[in-house]
Amino acid sequence: MMVKWVSRWAVLLVALVGLSAGPAAAAENLPISAFFGEFQGSGVSETTDSIYFAVTQRDMDVTIRPEGDGFTVNWVTVTRQSGDPNNPNVKRKERSLTFKASALPGIFKGADKVDPMTGDYYWARISGNSLFVYVMTVGDDGKFQVQVYERTLSGTGMQLRFTRIRDGEPVRTVDAKLVKVAD
Repeated sequence: MMVKWVSRWAVLLVALVGLSAGPAAAAENLPISAFFGEFQGSGVSETTDSIYFAVTQRDMDVTIRPEGDGFTVNWVTVTRQSGDPNNPNVKRKERSLTFKASALPGIFKGADKVDPMTGDYYWARISGNSLFVYVMTVGDDGKFQVQVYERTLSGTGMQLRFTRIRDGEPVRTVDAKLVKVAD
């Protein structure tokens, strides 16, 4: 009888300790400085936009640098799509976004005040060892597009998961592995 009573108390004590640990027991968010550096790699894109180029390869360079109380992300993507499937066109896209710290820890706002009806509205957040960048645009037809860049630090660099959602429907995903080549 005593063993049953003690074991019930032990279970209750373990449960209370687990509850009291709460968010502190969860993994802490990395500081933005953990993401600083230059990364290079490649990945595979899957899209519903193209019959002939539903799956394509992409090469990527990403640089994350401090900027004031925030950071700047620069990235270059080289794609091989459109044109002849046996000899696709090569396209190079460059993008740069600057973020400022917000009043909330781990959340950053776009440095440019942009109305999503006339340009890109963007923000970023850190969750654990992942940096999420969101870019939202509203088209001339009133439909929205959101691009989500999830950059998760790994042993040798980062995993990149890109998702483009158009009016609530996923249109493209890219999964890539990038290696850190410079601090």
